[in-house]
Amino acid sequence: MTFVRYAPVLLAALALSACDKANDGTPSSAAPGSIAAVAAPAGTTWAQTVVATEQGIRMGNPDAPIKIVEYASYTCPHCREFQEQSHEALERDYVNTGKVSLELRSLIRDPLDLSAALIARCAGPDAFFALSGQLFANQDAMVQQFLSHSQADQTAASQAAPEQRFGRMAEMAGLIEFAKQRGLPEDKVRACLADTAQAQKLASVTEAVLKEYPAFPGTPSFIMNGQLLDNTSNWTALQAKLRDAGA
Repeated sequence: MTFVRYAPVLLAALALSACDKANDGTPSSAAPGSIAAVAAPAGTTWAQTVVATEQGIRMGNPDAPIKIVEYASYTCPHCREFQEQSHEALERDYVNTGKVSLELRSLIRDPLDLSAALIARCAGPDAFFALSGQLFANQDAMVQQFLSHSQADQTAASQAAPEQRFGRMAEMAGLIEFAKQRGLPEDKVRACLADTAQAQKLASVTEAVLKEYPAFPGTPSFIMNGQLLDNTSNWTALQAKLRDAGA
């Protein structure tokens, strides 16, 4: 779980703000399966229950006894691997039982990552997890298309005015066409990429968790019921923690 950077231009600094520190610790153990399943509202599944939170987007039973927060980055290969390995089983066996809720928060690694995070939120909370999965699947193509441009063009995009920067990055990475192919109108996509307030909000989430955990291990990382999980960077490890917690 390292903060890999694909090119020097992606190291451009972001203005960030901070927040208070929370408690850390080790989750308590329970017998696997000891938590009872809870039915979703009639005609729905818990994975369809999606809301925006103060710092991310959450799916699942809002009263789930196990609350997972995932910090992920759209330019992180380990996050892509976690998404590929986990999304079906996590939704089917944990979220849809009502035992677990999952909140995804962006940990911004670079301006291209922030461009992707803005697009993931552009269609609203209900489309967020589907778009996120597709952005992870498109990760290699996105990065390679961006890096196919000259260093001068990359630098110019990263140094553009904030309301233009992420639109230019997205153009160079093929993300505007990516979003259009998924039904988002181009003018809406460009408006989302020019939303400096949303960009600042996403950046502040990153600053908050890095201040709270100075030795934050990278992405993906997981917080269970308010406690940062140690040595948990893949689906096998997280699934074991969920079972230990009684899911």
